[in-house]
Amino acid sequence: MEHDLIMPKMGESITEATILKWLFREGDEVKLDQPILEIATDKVDSEIPSPVQGKITKILFQENEVVPVGTVIAKIQILSGVSIEPVEPSSASNGIQQSPSPQETVNNPLETELLITPAAVPYLPVEPKHSEPVNESTLNRSERFYSPLVRTIAKEENIALAELDQLEGSGSAGRVTKTDILSYVEKKKAHPVVSEPDQVQSTRQGTILTGTTASGEDEIIEMDRMRRLIADHMVNSKNIAAHVTSFVEVDVTELVLWRNKIKNAFQSKYNQNITFTPIFIEAVVQAIKQFPLINSSVEGYKIIKKKDINIGMATALPSGNLIVPVIKQADRLSLVGLTLAINDLAKRARENQLKADEISGGTFTITNVGSFGSLMGTPIINQPQVAILATGAIKKKPAVLETVHGDVIAIRHFMFMSMSYDHRVIDGYLGGSFLRRVADLLESFDTQQTP
Repeated sequence: MEHDLIMPKMGESITEATILKWLFREGDEVKLDQPILEIATDKVDSEIPSPVQGKITKILFQENEVVPVGTVIAKIQILSGVSIEPVEPSSASNGIQQSPSPQETVNNPLETELLITPAAVPYLPVEPKHSEPVNESTLNRSERFYSPLVRTIAKEENIALAELDQLEGSGSAGRVTKTDILSYVEKKKAHPVVSEPDQVQSTRQGTILTGTTASGEDEIIEMDRMRRLIADHMVNSKNIAAHVTSFVEVDVTELVLWRNKIKNAFQSKYNQNITFTPIFIEAVVQAIKQFPLINSSVEGYKIIKKKDINIGMATALPSGNLIVPVIKQADRLSLVGLTLAINDLAKRARENQLKADEISGGTFTITNVGSFGSLMGTPIINQPQVAILATGAIKKKPAVLETVHGDVIAIRHFMFMSMSYDHRVIDGYLGGSFLRRVADLLESFDTQQTP
């Protein structure tokens, strides 16, 4: 029986990958889950494991060739007497090993990176104003092959083509690997080339002044790769979307009392802590069902109304950066299911153990600015979504309550909620109505339920 080895899909936006290196040749035998080749996309370098145990009978694409996802790249003859069901790539596993290793981490909300150990790459600085920046046009004129990931890093780090061509690669046939270029970047940061004062540098975000006015006592902190990606993502969102923010104050007294009453029993029953986040998400999901246009994205002049409700939750990392794991099909989960999913994703986010599929595909995002004491916030939309909800800190305050015996003043728990939305798609009436509906659902929360 012959098995087709297929180029796996490495993410929603990935349509092709470059074969970097075959680890076996035709005629070699491979074991189940044994790495069989290395591939690269513009977001990640990966080892692809063999889905079966057998002998490689045919390699259909050679190293450095670019192959569309879903294409058969090799054929493996399953050894006689070996009872193994071939593993087909799926949208969940993408046909690759998903269990995190000590060398795998998620560094940002947009892409997965591999943790590397710097190699001995020589630092040969080139004054940027004398060299052409890296882009598709200049790279195509180079005689060397550069993987999509190396190209992406070179562009984002503003490495000139002359610099890139000088690097000594540690890969096959002198190929520049991700380890090589990131090591060079670190050395370049440690020994920067001094630009002329007030030099103007053009970037994809516009024109910026690169001259520095820092005194000898000021600390200059270079943005790490993740922070740069977050910065670009945020500026890009403000440039794309017409941001409007609405606010509402919510009386969550009954909700607070209910959680205080059941949290110990919940901990004993499920060995999990129940926070307010799953309750907020449950209310958002119910409101989205009534206002489905909130669950949309924009492509040009087309509005794409999403069928699945995938809720992203902004999560702070120990480094101070943010990542947005996504709860897929949140509308199909109970309050208990949401709690378990949220706690699992948040824990693995802080431990850098998320998979690429778990930080993509979101249709609506929630951020809890109250977790660090803020009463309210004006969050930036997570593109290509059209809305993001922020929950503030819950505070006790006096309030006037209407009763059958007249108005009374009582101490209640209140929380501000704010929602930023894209005015190209969502008008004030829809945005305000949706936000008010979420508030109403929280204020009318069923306190008789037992999770």
